[in-house]
Amino acid sequence: MIIDKSKSMAMRFIYAYNAIDQALRSIYNYKRSMTFSDMVRRTVPINSVIRKYEDKLIDYARLRNSIIHSSNEEYIIAEPHEDVVILMEKIADMITKPPKLVDVASKKNVLTIEADMALRDVVVLIARSGFKTLPVIAAGKILGIATPNRIVEWVGDKLDKNDKVEDLLKNASISETLKESDTNTRFCIKNEDLTIQEALDLFYKNRVLSAIILTKTGSSYEKILGMVTISDIMDLSKILDDYA
Repeated sequence: MIIDKSKSMAMRFIYAYNAIDQALRSIYNYKRSMTFSDMVRRTVPINSVIRKYEDKLIDYARLRNSIIHSSNEEYIIAEPHEDVVILMEKIADMITKPPKLVDVASKKNVLTIEADMALRDVVVLIARSGFKTLPVIAAGKILGIATPNRIVEWVGDKLDKNDKVEDLLKNASISETLKESDTNTRFCIKNEDLTIQEALDLFYKNRVLSAIILTKTGSSYEKILGMVTISDIMDLSKILDDYA
């Protein structure tokens, strides 16, 4: 959102308010009859920015009605504080032109492994490298992710059936620990247009999601552009806080 600082605080506030209002209606297809406050409440479960600023946005909806005459937005009857205007403009920026996840994820190293790699070698690699989430590749396709938790679950299940851990580590491949049901549950593959806000919403809605992998169009057959894991949530939230 382009900010015209020559405008009054009231007009800047109204401009930001309208930008948020129009963006929410466009993105979520809300009816024209729905009030700003109702849109905010309905968007809370699906948008991390709105969720964070819910109370302020509802307060600002009331403030908007105090600033202008109900039938004429050019008729200003009050001036909001500068801090309020700056925050409203920041929220408008995060909603109308949110930062892309790929800009962050592409800066992080991603260590991939082949599907036929021995389980023992994967365990050693995780211990030595410090990487806790490793995409598993077979013939150019992303099959899943190898994580300490998944490996422990798989080995534990085998030990419960009286298998020997030495044989498991030596003879099993990492692909044997993967589950088809993990796709979109423990990990998901998204396209390069995914925003940071959308990524946070994915983690918020799915508490067992471990990683989001980015490719150009979201295909499992494409090159990995970047990856974020659940451990990145705080950093992603801070980027949104500092944005704009």
